[in-house]
Amino acid sequence: MSKKISFVVPIYNEVDAFDGFYHKMLLPELEKLKYDYELILVDDGSKDGSLEMIQKIAEADKHVKVLRFSRNFGKEVALTAGIREAVGDAVMTMDADGQQPPKLIPEFIQKWEDGAEIVIGVRGRFEKHGLIAKMGSKLFYKILGAMGVKDTVPGSTDFRLIDRCVADEYNKLTEHGRITRGLMDWLGFRKEYIDYIYGNRLAGKPSYNFKKLFGLAIDSFISLSTTPLMIFGFVGAFITIASFILGLFVIIEEFMMGDPIGLKWTGPTCLSIFIAFLVGLLMISQAISALYISHIHAETQGRPLYIIDRKQSRNLNERKDSKNSTK
Repeated sequence: MSKKISFVVPIYNEVDAFDGFYHKMLLPELEKLKYDYELILVDDGSKDGSLEMIQKIAEADKHVKVLRFSRNFGKEVALTAGIREAVGDAVMTMDADGQQPPKLIPEFIQKWEDGAEIVIGVRGRFEKHGLIAKMGSKLFYKILGAMGVKDTVPGSTDFRLIDRCVADEYNKLTEHGRITRGLMDWLGFRKEYIDYIYGNRLAGKPSYNFKKLFGLAIDSFISLSTTPLMIFGFVGAFITIASFILGLFVIIEEFMMGDPIGLKWTGPTCLSIFIAFLVGLLMISQAISALYISHIHAETQGRPLYIIDRKQSRNLNERKDSKNSTK
């Protein structure tokens, strides 16, 4: 039996961009493949006509599957749903707006044929993007590295190909607050990298605004590392030791030696300093702890990771996944 490659593309309000991307950029590359393929389009609750557009594509091409969410669950969940639906010997994920060039697909496949189990597209540079986007990306990876996450290469993206064995292991992961690329890197399979230029959108506006990107960064820091807890633990220890030393100094200098330096320490002054330090530490510690508790709460709720509206979907597998909900 010939091998098959699954392509997963999340879509959210891409009616202006995806049609051109599919017909002019993606489909010509897929038709050149020596492998059989399936294209899984995960509609993440679009409201702009994207669903009707990709449904027509699926009706005209049986290689195309449409997986429709009942509402917007986010890109990371959409990628997960697509990977779980995929049946190929390899699974490749990419964006729907043309910023990740499909012409590099043969290079990804070649590295996979040569033995790589994860082939990662690394954004070498932006074509035409704002300073904030560039600086934000660099800062994200610097912080991630400083927190001890060494598996994720700076600039790595969701433009990647994974072997079937990686997809099977990834499908076993159950956390809700997830960043796909981080979890794949955490799995630890053999990796290869391909540099590419991050292009401009064919049309429309990006659905990931600053708020969503910031939330994704926070989820990444929390889900991939416990360093924040350790950092504030060290800060707390430092403040405790510093407070003890300062208090001992005040006792000796003020009360035992009669204030020879003339600092004129008073009880209320010392107490105010200690309270200010401890209240600030308490507030920061509670904020960090609350983030972790919120993730624990989300995991213990036992809600399905996503919900598929099968009436609106097309050409899906008939298998059922007990971990997820369908309509």
